[in-house]
Amino acid sequence: MTAEYIAADADVAPVAALIADSARAAMLTALLDGRALAAGELARLAGVGAPTASSHLAKLLDGGLVTVVSQGRHRYYRLAGPEVAQVIEVLARISGRPAVRSLRQSRQARMLQEARTCYDHLAGRVGVELYDAMLREGHLAESDGGCALTPRGAAVLDGLGVDLDAVRRSRRRFAPDCLDWLERRPHLGGALGAAVLERLLAREWLIRGATRRALRLTGPGREGLVATFGCKDLSSDTLVTRTGGDDGKE
Repeated sequence: MTAEYIAADADVAPVAALIADSARAAMLTALLDGRALAAGELARLAGVGAPTASSHLAKLLDGGLVTVVSQGRHRYYRLAGPEVAQVIEVLARISGRPAVRSLRQSRQARMLQEARTCYDHLAGRVGVELYDAMLREGHLAESDGGCALTPRGAAVLDGLGVDLDAVRRSRRRFAPDCLDWLERRPHLGGALGAAVLERLLAREWLIRGATRRALRLTGPGREGLVATFGCKDLSSDTLVTRTGGDDGKE
């Protein structure tokens, strides 16, 4: 019997093989906050030596998963784009969770669950609540595979300082929902999600924590999210202000 072959839409095996190595997976995960890191820092985070890290990064670069920027003698790597970040986030959703073996790991896990970056938009419990509030208060309207911004939402975001014209000119999807791998509920992604997070950081409603990808909701941030978007599920007992609280350091 003659075998029947069906042409594949895409050859995913080479990309899957690149991600499948534990050191490369660690490097890609470290880059999920959207910022560029030097090869030495990625080597440290992946637990490998400099020559091994250089070999892994060359493969990721050739495979189109990362890009590199040179500044003097230093080379800084970042994810090639939000599509790569989305792949890593999807894999995280279907993967097992590593065992928590120390008090520090437990604190870091709580901080990441509370608020963190998902590439360049807001994830975690705060991100999910913000998305729910924007739908509940009529700032967003659900559409096929994402959201449409309502006139009310446009006015609110304009008041926050979001440049909606620039967002609409972006080549990225406008406002897709992004399933949160910890909360198992969606948060706001795409070009609009990135622009909203940028403004929340600029206003210091959220600040970056010592743990990579972790964000911290400030007192003014909680008040601002409640007043601006109608957020409700932001308990004050988990807040960390600029002047106190656990920063993830020992």
